[in-house]
Amino acid sequence: MKRACASVLVTIIGLISVRQAMGENLCRPDLTINEVEFSTMMPPTLERTWSAVVAVDTSACTADSTGYFEIVFTRLSENGPDLEFRKQFLWSAPSFVWQASPSVGVGLAFAAEEDVEQYRIENVTPCVCRN
Repeated sequence: MKRACASVLVTIIGLISVRQAMGENLCRPDLTINEVEFSTMMPPTLERTWSAVVAVDTSACTADSTGYFEIVFTRLSENGPDLEFRKQFLWSAPSFVWQASPSVGVGLAFAAEEDVEQYRIENVTPCVCRN
């Protein structure tokens, strides 16, 4: 019974996705990571914050488009194995075409013995194309 319900759910989700893709042209905003910084250690936890500004070019998207993106981090640790993990953030387009391209401030806390080796953007939610 559970297997049948799961199959029906997967089919419904697939049909909705196909219907959306057929009805609307989809584009992806262009996201770029800029202004990356690692703060100094903050007492009492001795955590450091990795922060960046993500520039979001939504010129291909309709106004008021929103979606998600993930930053994939490779964390180095003095006390354990390296670890790749993802953190999800929200992007949004400006309300009016003439407004400047938005940016998103992102940040993540790391322990004193941790560092970020690599980071990259993946899984950007598509938007409805402007034209």
